[in-house]
Amino acid sequence: MQGVDFIFSILILLMSVIVHEVSHGFTAYLLGDPTAKYEGRLTLNPIKHLEFLGSFLVPTVFYLSSGMIFGWAKPVPYNPYNIKAVNPKIGGGLIGAAGPTSNFIIAGIFSLIVHYGGALSFMTPAFLNVATLIIIVNVSLGSFNLLPLPPLDGSKILFALLPRGLQHIENILEKYGFIFLIIFIVFFGNYISPIIQTILHFFL
Repeated sequence: MQGVDFIFSILILLMSVIVHEVSHGFTAYLLGDPTAKYEGRLTLNPIKHLEFLGSFLVPTVFYLSSGMIFGWAKPVPYNPYNIKAVNPKIGGGLIGAAGPTSNFIIAGIFSLIVHYGGALSFMTPAFLNVATLIIIVNVSLGSFNLLPLPPLDGSKILFALLPRGLQHIENILEKYGFIFLIIFIVFFGNYISPIIQTILHFFL
């Protein structure tokens, strides 16, 4: 049974990160940047998005060591100089926000099905388990990505909101953000779980 749960968890994570990345690319496209389209990334085809380290190895290690599921897909590229619909700085924030937003939308859809779809024929215990897992994975993925540290999406939102006079903060985070992220996870990771649990309580 645990093996089945693992397979479902990995499959749900992979589809969730794919939707996450496509949302970045599609938002950029709507704002005037066709880079993702030209590179064939506006598709749900897993081959275009998945990578061995973030999509398979890391999720497997996380699941086997802690029971948690975590991973990523290849980032969808975008060119801020192509953004015409809004200020490129604001556009970067919108593109960054699109990924986590897509995960919360998925979680919201399945939350509504779980809460109000009791009369539907497919509402079996097995479906409820899968739907709950979809909600957990997407809420966790969306919430974690909102941390304001590169390379996570929250940093792009932060940079869009920073006044011009605080540009040096963006430069520091861009240079050392990944190191800060590792330090945060190691020393303050325990503070993330209660936040995610609170958000999950809302959906579940």
